[in-house]
Amino acid sequence: MTVTFGPDHIVFAGYEFPWASVHPHGVLPASAVRDASTQVGPPEIRTVSGETLFLSWDDSAGLAGFCRRHGISVAGRLDVWGNLFEPFLDTSFSAAHIAATDARLHAVGLSQSSIDSIRARLTPLMRAYNFDSMLWDWTHLGLYDLLRALNGTLVHPSLPATLGDPFEVYRWAMEIADYGRAKAS
Repeated sequence: MTVTFGPDHIVFAGYEFPWASVHPHGVLPASAVRDASTQVGPPEIRTVSGETLFLSWDDSAGLAGFCRRHGISVAGRLDVWGNLFEPFLDTSFSAAHIAATDARLHAVGLSQSSIDSIRARLTPLMRAYNFDSMLWDWTHLGLYDLLRALNGTLVHPSLPATLGDPFEVYRWAMEIADYGRAKAS
């Protein structure tokens, strides 16, 4: 995946997620960018429509400059998927930490029932992605990891199909990611 920063747009080439608006090649006008994150990884663009698009680490400085030139906010927000996926990390958390994570998710509008339902739906996929694959990530899993798993990275190709229509799952994942919009991470 590569991007080129034009005077008033970003050109995506070889975008790896087939459900994205810019797959495999696309142009995103500056006016379609709501905000971005350049300090967490990988760098992200959030579109006006609520889609999160990823860039490579090498594009962080270019993204920051593009945002400055166009008055686009480089904002922190709660990493909803990072919080949802804590149970799938190769580590353990105290009861207080788990309660604090759930409180952050409640603060952005997710009920405990929703949290539990989302985690249950994705347990087979994320366990396969992090544990069965022997990735053993113990620091962070987020939306990017979910999309990689849905794309068949590190999981058996039949596993993502159990979640339903991949375009619908992608849309659902973007909606959940956007719960963090108004919150700083």
